[in-house]
Amino acid sequence: MGKLLFGDLTDMIIGAAFNVHNTLGPNLSESVHKNALVIQLRLMGLLVETEEEVPLKFANVEVGIQRVDVLVEKKILVETKAIHKIRPDHPRKLLGTLKNTGYQLGLVVNFGRSVHVKRVINTTQNK
Repeated sequence: MGKLLFGDLTDMIIGAAFNVHNTLGPNLSESVHKNALVIQLRLMGLLVETEEEVPLKFANVEVGIQRVDVLVEKKILVETKAIHKIRPDHPRKLLGTLKNTGYQLGLVVNFGRSVHVKRVINTTQNK
């Protein structure tokens, strides 16, 4: 079995999400969970940017921007949700963002009744 792309960093993000959820509990807004996750990740010493505007490119030319919820260590895009269940379009949308920005890995983190994480990998480009 191969090593997971950014496996250690992914584990840290998921651990932070569970810590936030265990501390705050469910049924809070997405923004509350996202803000708490950002605080937790920063307390862990990670470089975290929020509402980051990432350039979108076509033929290596910038054609616009995409705003992402959280960017961790300039490597992993994190989209946060606070809903009953991650829908199939959430990972698909994140994959589109990954492809258009050149990032390789993204996580959809849902703070519903419990934490659920979908790992999304862009295999078509490298940043």
